[in-house]
Amino acid sequence: MKQILKYITLALVAAAALSSCHERYVTYDDAEYVMFADTLQTYPVQQDVEYFSIPVVSTVKRDYDRTFGVEIIDKGSNAIENVHYRLKSNTVTIKAGETRADVLVHGLYDNIEASDSLGFQLRLVMNDELEMPLYGKDTKAVLMKVCPFDINNFTGYCVFTSMFLYDYSITGSYQRLVYTEKHPTQENTIICRNWLNDGYDIRMTFHPEDPMRPLISIEEGQVASDEGSFFGTTHGDDKILVRTSAMNDSMFFTCGSYLYLWAEIYVENLGTPVGTVGHFYNIMEWISDEEAERLKREGM
Repeated sequence: MKQILKYITLALVAAAALSSCHERYVTYDDAEYVMFADTLQTYPVQQDVEYFSIPVVSTVKRDYDRTFGVEIIDKGSNAIENVHYRLKSNTVTIKAGETRADVLVHGLYDNIEASDSLGFQLRLVMNDELEMPLYGKDTKAVLMKVCPFDINNFTGYCVFTSMFLYDYSITGSYQRLVYTEKHPTQENTIICRNWLNDGYDIRMTFHPEDPMRPLISIEEGQVASDEGSFFGTTHGDDKILVRTSAMNDSMFFTCGSYLYLWAEIYVENLGTPVGTVGHFYNIMEWISDEEAERLKREGM
């Protein structure tokens, strides 16, 4: 079988906002600078977490405490203080012998909608010689509401939209009505009935540990269909296999009960790799039973 490579370019703005950053620390022997660790960062606003931290760092240690003012800059801010967020203090203190302190912010969870795009600008109040050239003393904090994870919100009927179906479905339809249910023994896992094709179920696992990177995974080796239903012939052992793609993160969203999934579709012959069909973008969005019944009547 010729290896079929399909690269689908789709901009995932929400996923990009949820992407994690790797911190890199640089020390300076002869210069003291103080700054926010990031000039722009997204922070989770959670129902059961009182504060999130905006780190302030120094390039050197001192043997005394250093306290700096923190002011809110109206320009560049659309989040409203005491409506969407509240600072615990308008000062921040780097303790003696340390190079970091945190500005603590309380996000007002009930006043923020999942669809809101809110942020505020902060500035350190300090002597000018402490400002690192070209880096500045400001930061922009973007607020993102993160609802509590409940796997039951990802059970029931969902509309499954698949770029694999767009390319290979013989019916021309790229959407399916899929029923999901909680796995009886595997934690944070659902079973997707008739996911890609009738008669073939797959398991999907949620990883809610990091609210800024809520990942989805599909264990490799799961059979999503026979080959003939989509390819009209067989290239391996007549099994279309699926696993999470390594090309991009696959993420779920608790406030809206939907997920973005990058799936690698591939074929083997008795355990020996034959080829990768492609890496395909998919969306699953959960709906009410009433909406599902309407879609059934319309032929989905």
